[in-house]
Amino acid sequence: MKPADLFADIRPYHDDEVPAALERLMNDDELLAAIAHFRFPRLSRFLGVLLKPMIRRALHKRWALVRSVRDVQTEVAHFMEQMIASTTQGVTYSGLEHLESGKSYLFISNHRDIAMDPAFVNWGLYKCGLDTVRIAIGDNLLRKPCATELMRLNKSFIVKRSAKGPREMMKAFSELSAYIAHSLQEGSSIWIAQKEGRAKDGDDRTDPAILKMFYMAGKHQKIPFADYMQGLNIVPVAISYEFDPGDEAKARELVERAQSGSYEKGEFEDIDSIVAGIVGFKGRVHVSIGSPLSQIPDTPEALAESLDRAIHGQYRLFPSNLLAAGESQGISEAERQQFANRIAAMPSELQSTARAMYARPVLNQRQSLEN
Repeated sequence: MKPADLFADIRPYHDDEVPAALERLMNDDELLAAIAHFRFPRLSRFLGVLLKPMIRRALHKRWALVRSVRDVQTEVAHFMEQMIASTTQGVTYSGLEHLESGKSYLFISNHRDIAMDPAFVNWGLYKCGLDTVRIAIGDNLLRKPCATELMRLNKSFIVKRSAKGPREMMKAFSELSAYIAHSLQEGSSIWIAQKEGRAKDGDDRTDPAILKMFYMAGKHQKIPFADYMQGLNIVPVAISYEFDPGDEAKARELVERAQSGSYEKGEFEDIDSIVAGIVGFKGRVHVSIGSPLSQIPDTPEALAESLDRAIHGQYRLFPSNLLAAGESQGISEAERQQFANRIAAMPSELQSTARAMYARPVLNQRQSLEN
């Protein structure tokens, strides 16, 4: 048995699996219906049955020469160029010079957008001629077979969040820890969020449980925590959006939780969030790549604090953040008006929560600089 086959149920697809996966996608009625609805929203309601064969033929033509993971990534790159041009006012990067070609890294990132956070990291790596990352994605986002196919084609691996019971969860996390170690050892970098789920309130915090999961493979080998984590080449990443396409939806969830103590997520709410993040206006976007951590503390809790200080300190503050925090020095009238209009467009009961969401990175950065 090949070592990679040990992770067959969670790993991304290999080159020899790409053609069959594409064939399955081109015959997936739900995917074809979703494309019809997105591309032809009015016609699809009445002519959906007729549109599907046309879309299938178009996909066959477009994907005819896609035979490998690299080919898939090239297709994604074309899409990224179009998306950046139509939904942003520019994407900038800092810290890419910290990375060495041919070396693998564990990128631990703040998390604001389900699909775009790792996509923007990958875009920077791709444009610099560096290998793109393997992306951790929760199985809660993979309820549809076509979603699983698409993600695994694009170098995503599965985090089994749906595991129930201590024994099943331990097995899933142990497999995940071993897979991450295996990927890094074979030279493939990893992107993973600093905690489960997005920071909907704008407060980026690393969950020590994520770090404990990384260490499971090292603990099995009886390697001290700091020594094992040092070998993972941990890189803190801060991704900041001038405008969050999901700001209103996040504020609505936060308000409902505050009022009722709970929030019932809709069946396809995660998919809607992914689509909103892709097509929604983001303004300026900045991705800050930190230096690989050189001093690893002895405990997961202390390492989480180190990552938080790095991510908060690296975070690029935009006028939207500063204005929300009550700071306006150096900000143009046009920028003030743009942010005011965005907040004013939301229901009044959500506006203060949305402002607090945008302001939080400012408070975190001030605190990180004081410590």
